[in-house]
Amino acid sequence: MNDETSLTHAGSVVSVTGSVVDIRFDRYLPPIHTILYAGPDRRVIIEVLTQLDDARVRGIAMTPTQGLARGMSVENSGGPLKAPVGKNILSRMFNVFGRPIDRLPMPSDIEWRSVHQMPPPLARLSTKSELFETGIKIIDVLAPLERGGKAGLFGGAGVGKTVLLTEMIHNMVGQHEGVSLFCGIGERCREGEELHREMTDAGVLPNMVMVFGQMNELPGSRFRVGHVALTMAEYFRDDERRDVLLLIDNIFRFIQAGSEVSGLMGQMPSRLGYQSTMSTELSQLQERIANTDTGAITSIQAVYVPADDFTDPAAVHTFSHLSASIVLSRKRASEGLFPAIDPLQSNSKMATPRIVGERHYRIAQEIRSTLAQYEDLKDIIAMLGLEQLSREDRNIVYRARRLERFLTQPFFTTEQFTGLSGKLVSRNDALNGCERILNDEFKDYPESGLYMIGSIDEAKK
Repeated sequence: MNDETSLTHAGSVVSVTGSVVDIRFDRYLPPIHTILYAGPDRRVIIEVLTQLDDARVRGIAMTPTQGLARGMSVENSGGPLKAPVGKNILSRMFNVFGRPIDRLPMPSDIEWRSVHQMPPPLARLSTKSELFETGIKIIDVLAPLERGGKAGLFGGAGVGKTVLLTEMIHNMVGQHEGVSLFCGIGERCREGEELHREMTDAGVLPNMVMVFGQMNELPGSRFRVGHVALTMAEYFRDDERRDVLLLIDNIFRFIQAGSEVSGLMGQMPSRLGYQSTMSTELSQLQERIANTDTGAITSIQAVYVPADDFTDPAAVHTFSHLSASIVLSRKRASEGLFPAIDPLQSNSKMATPRIVGERHYRIAQEIRSTLAQYEDLKDIIAMLGLEQLSREDRNIVYRARRLERFLTQPFFTTEQFTGLSGKLVSRNDALNGCERILNDEFKDYPESGLYMIGSIDEAKK
């Protein structure tokens, strides 16, 4: 900007209330989503959210507002928040402003794009349905993922969402030819550092980009970090025509940040204190994750479920966008059945005979039916003991207990804690194992022999 324009576009701070800043512009009122710079050394970055009248705007600060005072001048950047895109952002780690946070210099030869993009039009969306293998038995058999689809990992605090997500990255980044993008929204900085180190050790960092807005940052920046990651993902899908694996941890923190922003802006909350615009904000983010004619963005998202309550509006609204829901259960975690995925609550729209095939569909239905019958028999067993059941019911219990143990799996990412080396199991091996257990081939083997193994042949050893 030349001096004359910057004077025309300059404003002054009217009031500062926490992260909310009101700014007066005498000549030119900046549009919504414009980024403004204020304070000493233009350190405070503000995003315009509403125009109060013909001379004042209200914005939310994306960086701490220390040192900001009334009357200070504010500079208009003339545009929205932008994200860096280009081949050189691979193997790097960025914050919400597109600045590197891996102690390396800014990548060269990059382009800056607005983070506010429209979802691809319906005419460009792909209609193919393909499976996306993860190498994790219980997921590939009971809740298979879709290439270019969205899968959610639902669970309360401490049931293993991040561990499962990291394991999927480990398994898929090696096999996945495209680009992987990890977006940390409001999660712990420790997790980001550990992930960066693990990916470097695994040698998969050259095909990966990480974007973090950690939990100590202001709601304004946590709310936008998902849009930054999506803008980078769209670049690889549309310009480079590559497949993208987008991992988000944690989508609930995005909703939470939106709720904080809405509260700070003084808007009336709706049910359970969430913002009234939650559904729209979530849709604007989720609808951009799509499978188009140029490439696919496959997304796996961790979703924190407040107080394990699946009727919470945040969980309900997220469910509606997904093609597969993987539900983690505290009860299974307490029984030591890891990954602690609930086989009866997890589902996928890919699990139809047309997509996975008749055999896979039949085996999955038999597993569900066996485990559901076992669930019903648990009360009788607790009161009267296993001996009081009929022989048929006892066989169902034996089968179900062996299936539960076979569907556990040692993870690569937890080797240093468990001392067990990680296992990658193909969908075919997992289906064979389940089928042989259902056919009572392993009824004379101890249950413990099926616990924490890879393919079923390991039980015979």
